[in-house]
Amino acid sequence: MSELVPEPRQKPIVPMKPMGINANLLGYIGIDTIIEQMRKKTMKTGFDFNIMVVGQSGLGKSTLVNTLFKSQVSRKSSGWNREEKIPKTVEIKAIGHVIEEGGVKMKLTVIDTPGFGDQINNENCWEPIEKYINEQYEKFLKEEVNIARKKRIPDTRVHCCLYFISPTGHSLRPLDLEFMKHLSKVVNIIPVIAKADTMTLEEKTEFKQRVRKELEVNGIEFYPQKEFDEDLEDKTENDKIRQESMPFAVVGSDKEYQVNGKRVLGRKTPWGIIEVENLTHCEFALLRDFVIRTHLQDLKEVTHNIHYETYRAKRLNDNGGLPPMTVETEENHESNL
Repeated sequence: MSELVPEPRQKPIVPMKPMGINANLLGYIGIDTIIEQMRKKTMKTGFDFNIMVVGQSGLGKSTLVNTLFKSQVSRKSSGWNREEKIPKTVEIKAIGHVIEEGGVKMKLTVIDTPGFGDQINNENCWEPIEKYINEQYEKFLKEEVNIARKKRIPDTRVHCCLYFISPTGHSLRPLDLEFMKHLSKVVNIIPVIAKADTMTLEEKTEFKQRVRKELEVNGIEFYPQKEFDEDLEDKTENDKIRQESMPFAVVGSDKEYQVNGKRVLGRKTPWGIIEVENLTHCEFALLRDFVIRTHLQDLKEVTHNIHYETYRAKRLNDNGGLPPMTVETEENHESNL
C-alpha cells in the first residue's frame, strides 16, 4: 500500500499592503480638508460629555466641577444641617447644561452622588452607582437595536468618573479601594486628592506615591489604562501621567482675588491666596488640561469602544445572541402573532 501523503497546509491569504504612491502627487487633491469638514460638522451638531463625581460630602466636588467648566454647572451642597436627614442610600442626581465656547456647543451633564460614603455602614454603597452606569449602557443599546433608530442616539453614558480621595495623608480607605476595584471595570476613573492645600508639599508628594502604590498592589486600573495605549507615543505620554500626575492633587474655588494686579481664582487663607490655576500651588490646571484639552475625545472613545462594547457583548451573549427586547420590538413581535 502506498503511504498517504498529507496535503500541504495552505498559507493564509495575507492582504497586500497598499503601495506607497504619496511621494509625488501631480497636484493638490484636498484630502487635508477632512479635518476642517469634521470641525464644521462638530460645530453644527455639538457633542455630549457626561462626567460623574463621587466622594464623601465636604470634599468640594461641586466647587471643583464648577471651577473646571468656569460656570455654575453643579449645585453646591452646604452639607447636612440638623433638620435635614442624611440620605439612607446613595442618590444619583444628573444636571444637564449647554456650554458654548468659540462656536462649539457641548451638552454637559454632571452626575452627582450625594450620600456616598456618609453612612455608618458603607458596605456595597458603590452598587447604586454601578447600576446607574449600566442603565445608561442599556438605554443606549436599546436605542441602537431599534429597527427605525434615531439618526443621533442620545448619549447619557458616563464618560468620566472623578473619584475624590480625602486628603488624610495616610492611605486609601477600604471604601476607596472597594469602589475603584468594582467601578474601574465599567467606567473611566480619574482619582483626585481633594483639598490638597491642607497638606504640605512633602505630605502631598508622599501621599500621591502611596496612593499609586496601593492602587497597583490592589490591581486597580485608572484612566488612562495601560492596555488601551494605541502606540509608543501614547504610551510615553500616558506613562508620564500615570507615574507622575496621578492622582491629581487639586484645590477648587469659584472666587476671584487680586494677586499682583491680576484677577485669579483662589482660596484665601491666613498665610495668603492659594491660586487654583498656579501649578506651584496645586495641580488643578493639569487636571483641567487632561480632562478637557487633551483627553476628552479619548475618554468618549474608550467609553464607547471598550466599556460599552464589553457591556453590549455580555448582554447579547446572555440573550443568546439576540438583541434585548425594546418596546418597539415587543409591539412588532406581538403584531406578527
